[in-house]
Amino acid sequence: MRLFDTHCHLDFDVFDKDREAVLERANEAGVKRFMVPGVTRNQWEKLTFLASKNTSWSYALGLHPWFIEEHDISDIEVLERTLEQKKGQVKAVGEIGLDKTCPDYDKQHTLFIRQLELAKQLKLPVIIHHRKTLDRTHADIKKYGPERGVIHAFSGSHQQAMKFVEQGYKLGVGGVITYDRAQKTRQAIQEVPVESLVLETDSPDMPLSGYQGQRNEPYRVALVLDALAELKSTDKEALASQLWQNSVELFS
Repeated sequence: MRLFDTHCHLDFDVFDKDREAVLERANEAGVKRFMVPGVTRNQWEKLTFLASKNTSWSYALGLHPWFIEEHDISDIEVLERTLEQKKGQVKAVGEIGLDKTCPDYDKQHTLFIRQLELAKQLKLPVIIHHRKTLDRTHADIKKYGPERGVIHAFSGSHQQAMKFVEQGYKLGVGGVITYDRAQKTRQAIQEVPVESLVLETDSPDMPLSGYQGQRNEPYRVALVLDALAELKSTDKEALASQLWQNSVELFS
């Protein structure tokens, strides 16, 4: 049984002291591939270097709304040049998106649209962050975005989920579904076709139920799989096989 953690920030400094041990624990749990998204221009160099040393890593480059104050509009030009230079190596544009809890929403929106257009131009999928912005995100994807992508840490209603599914996008399923209180998200994911889902941890963030306050790690994507199999009342191995196929197709 092979698992693909489609969203983990293994390049972050919090993993510098024990990154190899983290990867070994993941491998022992069946996690064989990782998608590591970029978040700032200054971080891309470290990410691409680490990815070149780890054949199990795929990586993306993007400008994350959490770091909006570090971004400049001209970073888009640098991103475009870098994506062209690393064509075939970079598997997606991300992590990009909109976040109502972060400052300078207009700047966020400008960067988001530009990155959607860039992904469409280069025929790359996108990895999308959202917070209180799902409807705006969907409208922008429909108008500006590429045909493929993933809505990271989906946490909306079934109706919102199906809008993205109908657009051809995958939904990222992570630790949220391990919390009984997350009824809206759990119900939405339960009803979405398995072919439209991928697994993720968002390590080192988004801890699973029972691991609050701890650094999250990719090996726990196996626990997300357990929760999803229970939620969907389906065979775990068949589910894992389908999710692996979804992930590989998304980032091919």
